[in-house]
Amino acid sequence: MKTIKIFIATFIAFIAIQSANAQSDKTQRTIGIKTEAIKVSGNCGMDKRRIEAAAYSVDGVKSADWNEYSQVLTLKYSVFKKDAADNVQRKIASVGNDTEKYKADDAVYQKLPDCCKYERKQ
Repeated sequence: MKTIKIFIATFIAFIAIQSANAQSDKTQRTIGIKTEAIKVSGNCGMDKRRIEAAAYSVDGVKSADWNEYSQVLTLKYSVFKKDAADNVQRKIASVGNDTEKYKADDAVYQKLPDCCKYERKQ
């Protein structure tokens, strides 16, 4: 009888530890977050700051990281803001950088510092 009680107590302790470990893993979960890669033209660190700041200014954006070498913006946003990715592309184009869907206005592009000017597609 004593052996059965020890076995049951051990089993309950094991279950409690497993459920505690499962709950501590919540920081790794991305429920409700969508990730998208967007091509954004640019050259330098100033572009990186401008692109990421424009992305963060859009409601629903959780993170934005533009890679200068691959020229890809990795965007994470709330699934409840379905138009966030499109709004980010519009916002980035409005500050002078071309995206997959939107081309920056020529007047805005011309105001960029010389180091930020990239070869534009016609």
